[in-house]
Amino acid sequence: MDQWLFAALGAALIGLAKGGLPGAGNVSIWIFAEVFGAKESVGYLLPVLICGDTIAIIIYRRNADWGHVWRLFPPMAIGVVAGWLLFDVIPGAEFRIVMGFLLLIMTALHFGRKWMIRKQAEGEDKVPHAKWFIWSTGVGGGLATMLANAAGPVAAFYLMAVKLPKFAFIGTSAWLFFMINLFKLPFQAQLGTVNVTSIRVSLILGAIAALACMVAPKIVKYIPQKQFEWLVWGVIVFAGVRLIY
Repeated sequence: MDQWLFAALGAALIGLAKGGLPGAGNVSIWIFAEVFGAKESVGYLLPVLICGDTIAIIIYRRNADWGHVWRLFPPMAIGVVAGWLLFDVIPGAEFRIVMGFLLLIMTALHFGRKWMIRKQAEGEDKVPHAKWFIWSTGVGGGLATMLANAAGPVAAFYLMAVKLPKFAFIGTSAWLFFMINLFKLPFQAQLGTVNVTSIRVSLILGAIAALACMVAPKIVKYIPQKQFEWLVWGVIVFAGVRLIY
C-alpha cells in the first residue's frame, strides 16, 4: 500500500510539473524507479506523462511557437532512436546508475539555465543559436527522454536560449513533449516496458497526473516559488546520488 501511495505522489508531481511547477516531474523519475524498478519504470511513467501532456496542451493550446517545436522535434526523434538502440545494451544493474547520472546532469542544466537568464538580463548572450546547438541539445534530450523520461531541462535550456516569452515557453514545451512522448510509445512497446499490465497501472496514475495538472495553476500562487524549487532540486540531487550508489 505504501508503494502505491508513493507512486500516486509521483504521478501528482508530474501533473504539477506540467501545470506550472518546474522540476517536480524529475522527482517522479526516482519515485517510479524505486517502486517499479529502474528499467521497468520508464514504461510505467511514459503513459502518465502523456496524460499530463494532454491536459497541458489543452490549457496552453494557443501558446506554442511551432517554429521551435519543429526545430527540436527531428533531433530529439533521432535521440529517441539512439536511446532505443542503447536501452537493452545497458544491463539492468547499471540502469539505475545511468538514471542517476541523467538526473544530476539535468540538475546542472537547470542551474545553467538560471545562470543564462541572469546573463540575458545583463544584456549578454552566451548561448549560441547555431544548428549544432539545436541538434546537440535535441539529440541529447531525445536520448535522455528515451532512457529515463528526463529531457525537461534540456528542452528548457534551448527554449530559454531563444528567449521565448513565458506562455510561449510553456506552450511550446507542452506540445513538444506531447509529440515526442507519443513518438516514444511504439519503441517502448517493442522493448516490452510498455505492455498491457503496465498500461493498466499507468492509466490509473495518469488520471492522478491529469487532475494535478488541472489544479496546478490554482495552487501555484500559494507556493513560494523560490523555496519550492530549491526543495525540489535538492530532492532530485538526493535521488540521483541514491540511484547511483
